[in-house]
Amino acid sequence: MKLIYGIAINNGKYPALIGNKTVKEYALWKSMLQRCYCNKYQVKQPTYIGCSVSDNFKSYSYFYDWCQNQIGFFERDTNGRDWHLDKDILVRDNKVYSEDNCVFVPREINAFFNAKNNDRGEHPLGVSFNKKTGKYRARCNRYGDSVCLGDFNCPEKAYTVYRKFKENLCKETAAKWRGQVDNRVYDAMMVWGVE
Repeated sequence: MKLIYGIAINNGKYPALIGNKTVKEYALWKSMLQRCYCNKYQVKQPTYIGCSVSDNFKSYSYFYDWCQNQIGFFERDTNGRDWHLDKDILVRDNKVYSEDNCVFVPREINAFFNAKNNDRGEHPLGVSFNKKTGKYRARCNRYGDSVCLGDFNCPEKAYTVYRKFKENLCKETAAKWRGQVDNRVYDAMMVWGVE
């Protein structure tokens, strides 16, 4: 048996390849391990520094079997893309990939939680300074489109508007996917709040 990243085991119970094509479960497993244990990867994606994989998930055969029983594993979006393996919707800021923390979600939900607002500078999340108006602009992405929520005299007011919009959008997105995603995802999204 070969160790993957020096810690994980593929015992050969399930194939990693069929023909020249990597098996979906193996691709997910190897990618998860790479995010947690590959230094080169973490240099490019520092948000994964400190992440790890549970002892059970270090076994490819265990991970393979686990995938077969998960809501969303066999699903595809309208563009034919597989749903994403997510580790931190159920447990906010979670750093451990495990059977208790991971779920499969559509790209839309994953993107909602991965959205970053990198050009805000010193301002709160969702807020930027509009030089033309001399006011603080609240903006949020909604289903891939940037929505301007208005210009305000102070960054705190702009942030309050952003936060309310984002939290309502989370509930709206949860309702849209209710009955399709794991109930735990729906429940987590209904109580989620901007920090």
